[in-house]
Parts: sequence; structure tokens; C-alpha cells
Amino acid sequence: MRDTQVRKLFDTVARGYDMQNSVLSLGIDILWRKTLAERLPAGRPILVLDAACGTAEVCMEILRRRPLARVLGADFSPGMLAVGREKALRRGLIADSAGHEATRSGQRLHLVAADARNLPLPDACCDAVTIAFGIRNIEKRALALREFRRVLKPGGQLLVMEFSLPSNPVLRTLYRLYFDHVLPPFGNWLSGTDYAYTYLMTSVHAFPGPEAFCAEIAAAGFSGVGQTPLCAGVARIHHGITS
Repeated sequence: MRDTQVRKLFDTVARGYDMQNSVLSLGIDILWRKTLAERLPAGRPILVLDAACGTAEVCMEILRRRPLARVLGADFSPGMLAVGREKALRRGLIADSAGHEATRSGQRLHLVAADARNLPLPDACCDAVTIAFGIRNIEKRALALREFRRVLKPGGQLLVMEFSLPSNPVLRTLYRLYFDHVLPPFGNWLSGTDYAYTYLMTSVHAFPGPEAFCAEIAAAGFSGVGQTPLCAGVARIHHGITS
């Protein structure tokens, strides 16, 4: 699917996106975000870029789990960012339009409209980059991976969480039954579209396996590349560091 189509899709589903994810994942998405956030460095100030941040749920989980962190959330969907800003304002995490500080200690969350392949950031400015369930939506994702490497400091951490298929044949069969035959029609109905969750299914199937994607990360210049399965391999956290 082309960039313009992907942007339109996420703009369309933005208002109900969080609820849809929670229902269709049976609430497991909350645990996955927590697991991702807890992989980040603790006990010291860090700047984290959350690329393809959507409605900023991962951003806010990072702020909860890492109280010394500042987070920059970037996404190219205006609709998703609007929902994220509304939530962040309600929770006192960002400044309002009048410029009032979001917290007594200053603003820890910034949300910006940006393409992951062309980030408005200087070189070597971030301690970590996260992207959750967004990399498969990016055309020419090698450009995004190289951009993540550019903005990371030496020794910076890349964490990419994405759907995958379980390795166990029995679990894989059961998962495919749900993912291919139950989730698309129910998700489309829940989202009020006739294609959003059909696209989810096809994009996950088109995404490379864990070994192949780890090779893509390494080709972008990362070292120490590996992956950790979540929920028997339904999702995985791929990781690498900059040298």
C-alpha cells in the first residue's frame, strides 16, 4: 500500500484505534508496550524517539516506566497525532496552545508530524529509538532504518516491535485461523471500514521473518542485532545498537 493510502487509512481509524487494538489483541497490547518500555535504559536521563508513534500510547508508557526520560513522538498521520495530543493534554504531559507547561518540571513529551525516513533531527541526538507495529507500514524501510541509525548516539539502542508468526506449528495454525479469518472481518466492522484490518493481515504476511528482518537491521549499520519473541512469537522485539 502506498504512503498516501496508509496515511489515509490511519487518519480514518484514528478515533477508535486504541479501543480496537485493545479488543482485538484481548488486552495483550498493554503488556507488549510495557515490555518494550522496560527494555530502555533506566536510572539516567535519556531522549527517546518513538517513530510511527500513532496515538502516543508507547510514548506515554515510556514516560511511566522511565521517569527520567524525555520522548519525541513522530508520525506522518495527522489524525493519529491529533488523538495523541488530546490524550497527552488530558494527562498533563504536553503544553496547551497557550504555552502553559505540561508539568512543573517542564514538558517531557513532544509530538511532531514527520516521516520516519526524513526526520527533522540532528545527527546523534537520541539515546534510543523505538517503533511499535509501524515499520511494516513504511515503504523502503531500509531508508527508515538508516535514518534511525543517523539520529542515534554511539551506543544508542534501536527497538523495533512488530507482529510475526509463532514458530510452533500448532500455535501457528491456530494463530493463522484467527489472524486470517476472524480478525479481518471483525476488525473491519469494529473500525467502520472495509479494508483496515484486511490490510493489517496482508502487511503482516508480507513482512520478512525474524532472521531476514534482523539482517536488514544489520545492513543499516547496527551491531548486536537480535530478536525476542513475545507471546510465543505472535510479536517480536528486534534490537540493535550503534557503534
